[in-house]
Amino acid sequence: MDFKGSDTIPGPRTEDHLPQTAQAAVKIVIVGGFGVGKTTMVGSVSEIRPLTTEETMTQAGVGVDDNYGSESKTATTVAMDFGRISITDQLVLYLFGTPGQERFWFLWNGLFEGALGAVVLIDTRRLEVSFDVIGRLEERGVPFVVAVNSFPDAPRYPIEELRSALDLADEIPIIECDARRRASSRDVLMTLMRFLHALATAKAPA
Repeated sequence: MDFKGSDTIPGPRTEDHLPQTAQAAVKIVIVGGFGVGKTTMVGSVSEIRPLTTEETMTQAGVGVDDNYGSESKTATTVAMDFGRISITDQLVLYLFGTPGQERFWFLWNGLFEGALGAVVLIDTRRLEVSFDVIGRLEERGVPFVVAVNSFPDAPRYPIEELRSALDLADEIPIIECDARRRASSRDVLMTLMRFLHALATAKAPA
């Protein structure tokens, strides 16, 4: 759109305005390896038009990025995805999707600042790409839940087998989801919020 000659700068669309009833906002990060569905999840659940920083994949990533299981993927997030969802009239979540390739992980430092919690999105065809992601969250002390994105050709495992393979503590929730579906993605976020509430309640003085 060309705004040359205009004296005004277009503001946000009406549907992007923050609800007047909102009283609290929480920052949530959605992390995971390359191609696990982070951009898809942000886009499916966001009530505003999501901001994405996807760029066409080039030869520069050949031999560097592990795209096993995502060979048909033609674009990749190079900075972040951003969306917003109102959980209640008073509570709003700001969603930040992180880039999956290890060469972009230096951007995570800024994205993690002020985050109350995280969703780790995993693909059971490539569980190994989740190890470093989970390790980084544990090092930073960021509470998280694990969401298993249901790809059509991905193997299915019992939750306890996944917990053992990922070396997760018993209290960390694991939930299956379809990142393409708004209701399913919202269920993941609600699971995270319940987990965060449980942690806060456990830490509260008697």
